[in-house]
Amino acid sequence: MRKEKVVHFVCFDTILGREPFLAQWEQYTRSVNSDQDVTMQQSEKNGGFRYIAQHRCTAGELQFLFTKNRRSSRTPEVEIKLKQAGGYSFLQEEKLNNIQPDEKKIFAFISDPRTDLGIFKQLTEHSKLNIYEAYYENCQYAYILEYFVKKKNAAELLDQLKLHNAEDIGLFQECKLHAIAKV
Repeated sequence: MRKEKVVHFVCFDTILGREPFLAQWEQYTRSVNSDQDVTMQQSEKNGGFRYIAQHRCTAGELQFLFTKNRRSSRTPEVEIKLKQAGGYSFLQEEKLNNIQPDEKKIFAFISDPRTDLGIFKQLTEHSKLNIYEAYYENCQYAYILEYFVKKKNAAELLDQLKLHNAEDIGLFQECKLHAIAKV
């Protein structure tokens, strides 16, 4: 029997740039299964940054926990707002996370489960689209759309998405994680 793939999305909002954020990320201890297949993306948002971590696993495999190790009293604490969007299954999978150097990712978050996804599928003339559907009842969004688009076409796609009912839209670049895989 084939187990269903689930992608857990976790969003972080902070003023920390890439290197300081990734250093903070390393201070977290996560469950045994949560670091086996992770992609981290960064976007500028409201004078700060948003990071999205995608944790891939099979259904029922991930016990998702974030617990922070003790920090030194000499290290100032910088606020990082964490939002667990939930676990999502693939409704449409056109591309895995092997983003090319001339590409960007655009995420669009949709809360209304009655949304006509056909409108969003029509916007893929110069891109590939993964559509994630809420797997659990307590997910923050009904759908998460992940577009892989050439850098030269990204602004046009962002403008088109702004005309539709997505809760949040962002242009992201992938962050390379080095020491994150702990076995």
